Amino acid sequence: MRGAMSIQLGPSGHPADRGFTIIELVVTIAIIGILTTVALPLAELSIQRAKESELRSALRQIRTAIDEYKKAADDKKIERKADESGYPPNLEILVAGADNLQDPTRKKAYFLRRLPRDPFAEERGVPASQTWGFAAIKVRRSRRNRGGMSMTCIPAPPALE
Repeated sequence: MRGAMSIQLGPSGHPADRGFTIIELVVTIAIIGILTTVALPLAELSIQRAKESELRSALRQIRTAIDEYKKAADDKKIERKADESGYPPNLEILVAGADNLQDPTRKKAYFLRRLPRDPFAEERGVPASQTWGFAAIKVRRSRRNRGGMSMTCIPAPPALE
């Protein structure tokens, strides 16, 4: 018979199943495992880069607000005591505002709408102002600079618990 199709029978007499062998499954799982080990560090790296970008943006906002506060203090738009530098005493005042001395109604001058959080801070229940750490700057004399100053940044200590 020419038009008849031949069916291969398996050892049990039933048509042979055309499924995957155990070796094919093991190779597939191994390939998926390798791809996962490559993808996870890349995902962590992209998360790290996103946090770094968010940190740069937050620091620019805070720096701009601090500079505006200092300029307002130097221009005598806000109160500044004789023994103060003109920089804000804390970050909250940038959001709370300071009395505008040049406005007859003494409306407040605001420098930030809200204080951004430190994206690397792990605490989620604390106010944004407490997520920022401060780094000290150590100034020392340098012989290479012929008596000039050399500045070294010291990492901020971990937050107290």
